[in-house]
Amino acid sequence: MIVYFNGQFIPKENVGISPDDRGFLFADGVYEVIRVYHGQLFQADRHWQRLARSLGELRMDGLDLEIFGQIAGRLLDENHLDNSDALIYIQITRGAAPRQHAFPGQETPVTIYAAASPFTPSPEKMERGVKIILMPDIRWARCDIKTVALLPNVLAYQQARDGGAEEAVFVRDGAITEGTHSNFAAVFAGQLVTYPQSHYILAGITRAVVLDLCRELNIPANEFPIFEKDLPHADEMMLLSTASEITPVAQVDHWQVGNGKPGPITQKLQQAFRKLVD
Repeated sequence: MIVYFNGQFIPKENVGISPDDRGFLFADGVYEVIRVYHGQLFQADRHWQRLARSLGELRMDGLDLEIFGQIAGRLLDENHLDNSDALIYIQITRGAAPRQHAFPGQETPVTIYAAASPFTPSPEKMERGVKIILMPDIRWARCDIKTVALLPNVLAYQQARDGGAEEAVFVRDGAITEGTHSNFAAVFAGQLVTYPQSHYILAGITRAVVLDLCRELNIPANEFPIFEKDLPHADEMMLLSTASEITPVAQVDHWQVGNGKPGPITQKLQQAFRKLVD
């Protein structure tokens, strides 16, 4: 695999990260993941805007983000993915410097890594639905930054996998926030509801697309907290993410959602999403 590392396109095995890199020492960095359909980046502008925002929140300003579109295109070409489905991964850290909590000087170059890998979705999960578990949201209160500090997400996701579930969905102050690597939405009496954009969730690109589609399809949508106590009354639930697109939720912990099958609004949004991609 050919990857991008600090200005060069080189074999992945030739990449060397300094032990003084602040991404390694402090998780002092951000990342972005972009879906590629048939060699074309999906919703790229929204991804670049979110990347710029994450960098700004970490006070890592000044990067020319226009280069990332060129880097992504070159990676797809180098890895013979220019007509394929793939994922682009980009990570930027504050660079290598002597270990101290204070930021290093502005002359310290950031570390930039990017890779393209083939991706095969799971249509069975999108058609049949998946199981999720609920977990207390004990993460820090800046989940809106797409930082590489993902240990709470990793631990929660592993607990989901150990329990035979596809995702762990967080509950903060009694309200459903988001999954470990997805946004969450539910349908009550024909209205789609998802947690409002705030510091407690990452503003997902697929979440934004789904809200756009709701407006186009005249599906009522509301950005409002869904309380855990009301969750059993939902007619439909879904996970929204770059990798899993719109995936129905059929089971929460040990109880079934609705009739256990994807509901009509979920299916309508899936069809509209597929049309947008095509």
